[in-house]
Amino acid sequence: MATFTAIKNKKQTAGVPGGVLKCVRQEKKTCAGGLRFIASHTCVPQSAYFEMMTAKQRFKKTDDRQFYRFIQSFDETDDLMPQEANAIGPELAQREFPGFEAMVAAHLDTTHIRKHLVVNSVSCETGRKLHQSADGLLKHRQANDEICAAHDLSILEQPEKRSKKKRMKPGEYQAGLREDSWKVDLIHAINEVLEYADSRESFIANMEQEDHKVIWTDTRKRIIFVCPNGRKCRDRSLHDETFLKENLEALFIYRQAMGSLPGSVEPDEGWMGELTEGLIQLGRMIERLDDLPPLPAPPTWTDSKQRCREASKKLAMGQKLTCNTHSQGMSM
Repeated sequence: MATFTAIKNKKQTAGVPGGVLKCVRQEKKTCAGGLRFIASHTCVPQSAYFEMMTAKQRFKKTDDRQFYRFIQSFDETDDLMPQEANAIGPELAQREFPGFEAMVAAHLDTTHIRKHLVVNSVSCETGRKLHQSADGLLKHRQANDEICAAHDLSILEQPEKRSKKKRMKPGEYQAGLREDSWKVDLIHAINEVLEYADSRESFIANMEQEDHKVIWTDTRKRIIFVCPNGRKCRDRSLHDETFLKENLEALFIYRQAMGSLPGSVEPDEGWMGELTEGLIQLGRMIERLDDLPPLPAPPTWTDSKQRCREASKKLAMGQKLTCNTHSQGMSM
């Protein structure tokens, strides 16, 4: 997959860009088939260093950061040709760094092609300083994905955004401690109704019996609860993902498929759930049987020395020994 990353260069003195440009332009890394794959934007590759320094001196911005360096990598499964890679680099530089001198070199010494971009920190057109941030790097990566997708190259999948869990406000928390919170009352009502509801219809009907209205439609993404005091609350504001619309729908589908009785304990998934269900059924069957004989008392086990001590104690107290005890004592 095509990626775009920034390389940190701690040393930012005036002479460092020359060394970096020389390293990036190495012939052994940029040559293939007798051709050299080096390109540039608003400058000439062979004189890129002198043009960058001239721009700094002209606008009197020769201090602080001197350059930025990025690497554009391509997946080896894309079968990208060096000529095409040599065109993608300047296209990205022209789009993301307009007015800034940039040299682009393709490194062909690995299994996958990598493009090195060295960008001047001062615009040769306006003298504006180039500043980069995390948001700026994200924007560069999005542009890189769009360019690579236009060239039918594979790109990284966008990560799924995680929804932030809404925390309880301090005032709301204190009201809950005083048992004076309408939201806490709503949560208690929902929990009580969920013990018996097995469908959306029964859930709404039972909530209405608790003086709570429920606005649950297929066109709305969220469930809206209306409390007796008229306050409205969405499912995502109840500090529990169980009450989200999609989770309640999944819960009711599960209960209907499993035939769960209202108020019954729902078994867990997997073999532990099946084992628990079997034990519950066995217990109910035993309860229905009235003619079961009483269970025998568990045997007590003692060692031979203990039996001898007990026999001696009985003889001392004038008690008669049983045959079993006498034979065991005699055997000692």
